[in-house]
Amino acid sequence: MFSRWSNSHHSQENDSLQHESKVKELRAAVGPLAGRSLKYCTDACLRKYLEHGIGTLISRRKCWKRLKWRSTYKPEEIRWDEVAVDGEIGKVYRANFHDRSGRIVLILRPGKQNTKSLDNQQRHLVYMIENAILNLPEGQQQRDKIVFVLVCLF
Repeated sequence: MFSRWSNSHHSQENDSLQHESKVKELRAAVGPLAGRSLKYCTDACLRKYLEHGIGTLISRRKCWKRLKWRSTYKPEEIRWDEVAVDGEIGKVYRANFHDRSGRIVLILRPGKQNTKSLDNQQRHLVYMIENAILNLPEGQQQRDKIVFVLVCLF
């Protein structure tokens, strides 16, 4: 019984070391980062790509796509006054409670659409998601941090 536990414990340590070496390999494959890219390409982010990707090549592509999107769209530069028109009637808002797992809840109510500009609507949604991420409690896991609730009334 005890030898089985120690073997599984040893196996977990090996898995952890192997996982960390894959993160280092992916970081080397992505190359040197500077400025804002460093903030959005943390080890936790790379672990997420490795968990959801099949090997380093796909993970590298996902990471590059994310960094490219962030550098062109610049979600961190969106300000409330730019998207306030879309947020006035509460079509997307952060709930004042968390779900049972402690995740932030964003409520989406597409029936309350008040503008026709798709670009503004996307910027508003990105602003709300980024704001929710910035307001996460310290130490919360990188994945599974937000729950989206879509309210459709017909």
